[in-house]
Amino acid sequence: MSANPPLLSQRFRGYFPVVIDVETAGFNAGTDALLELAAVTVKMDEDGILHPDQTFHYHIDPFEGSILEPAALEFNGIDPNCALRGAIEESEAMKDLCKGIRKAQKNADCQRSVIVAHNATFDQSFVNAAIERCNIKRTPFHPFVSFDTTSLAGLALGQTVLVKACRAAGIAFDQNEAHSALYDAQKTTELFCYMVNRYKALGGWPVEDKE
Repeated sequence: MSANPPLLSQRFRGYFPVVIDVETAGFNAGTDALLELAAVTVKMDEDGILHPDQTFHYHIDPFEGSILEPAALEFNGIDPNCALRGAIEESEAMKDLCKGIRKAQKNADCQRSVIVAHNATFDQSFVNAAIERCNIKRTPFHPFVSFDTTSLAGLALGQTVLVKACRAAGIAFDQNEAHSALYDAQKTTELFCYMVNRYKALGGWPVEDKE
């Protein structure tokens, strides 16, 4: 065992990465319903290798007055009115998520959580809008900083589509499972860990002290 094991809190300047994926009823975070949300945290082992850790997953009832775009529902295959979804109120989901992430962030000795997502602006906008609607004051998430695996995959793998990036990294991807927030979040986490670990293996981390 290393005498001074690497710490996740030192890898991303105190940020705690949380991989997020959402399924929605449209593209407008302010008006369209958030229907499913999954989040996966990461942990670092004694060799400085990143691994998936905790998973949070919620099916969510459309908030009052929200828009349900038929094209979006057809795309993701979600029936918002299906009782078998086991959906809960948006406020319940977001409060539970924020509570769980704050605890994980504290355990990792990090100061703030950063959303990691594929095309991160989209997922971050829906998370931020839901947090604001639910009047949650103690959000663990940075309001605008994010790590976009689309950009990282373009750099590291020459691919920007999630399925193609995963396959380029040797990560199995079943397209029949795609557009499930849980599955996409899990695969995005695998991809993020692969790219961070690969960069380390190639000698890119830790950065040499130039002074």
